[in-house]
Amino acid sequence: MVRAALSFGFTADLVVLTGVAMTVGLAPAGWLTGLIVGLAVNLLLVRGLARAGRRVGPADQVTLLRAALVGGVAALTVDSFLAPVSIPVRAAAAPVPVPVSVLVVLASIALALDAVDGPVARGTGTMSAVGARFDMETDALLILVLSCYDARLFGWWVLTIGLLRYAFVAAGVAWAWLRAPSPPRHWCKVVAAVQGIVLTAVAPALLPSAVAVGLILISLALLTESFGREVLWLGRHRGVTQPPILVGAGVNA
Repeated sequence: MVRAALSFGFTADLVVLTGVAMTVGLAPAGWLTGLIVGLAVNLLLVRGLARAGRRVGPADQVTLLRAALVGGVAALTVDSFLAPVSIPVRAAAAPVPVPVSVLVVLASIALALDAVDGPVARGTGTMSAVGARFDMETDALLILVLSCYDARLFGWWVLTIGLLRYAFVAAGVAWAWLRAPSPPRHWCKVVAAVQGIVLTAVAPALLPSAVAVGLILISLALLTESFGREVLWLGRHRGVTQPPILVGAGVNA
């Protein structure tokens, strides 16, 4: 099961990175970033599968493909830091450079596939806490990478969107009650999707700057509300024994 996960994941990662390199080119920093993301994601899944004693399932393969696409987005994002911002934030439309177009395509496919792995897991009877956590972390990583790219265009405050999930995890290290399971909420999934859609939509900087910033602020407000509600629920139920829950807390619950 471990070899199957590693083989599929790394193959998908290499295919995506090679495709990006052959299409628009990748600097060594981009290649390194994409490979590191692929390695980290694969090790995360392998560790979870080993602990659960289960094989990689069809839904896990879909999520691995999504993770490979995220690796491509991360590679392009890192490469973008090596060159000046090529798209000014302005009201008039501007031609979209090919790398940005590729980034948007990769991110869009990854977002679309997020609606696939869940039904695949349910349809094949392979739902698991490992798969749900893997899916959630892939979502969080995509949002973080996109927020890094958009921060160069709209200000570093945009990084707040990508870092909130990790701030929540870090807080759980200090306060154990934040690590407790909570009931799954469909609203969390909707909010996570909104983050990815908005951050992808504003990346080409074709929207008027006021509109783009407004969308990002609305997105951030929704995410803050979602995490705030999660923290309040966990605080109210601190010390109360909860039944096992398949999907854990976070932006993808």
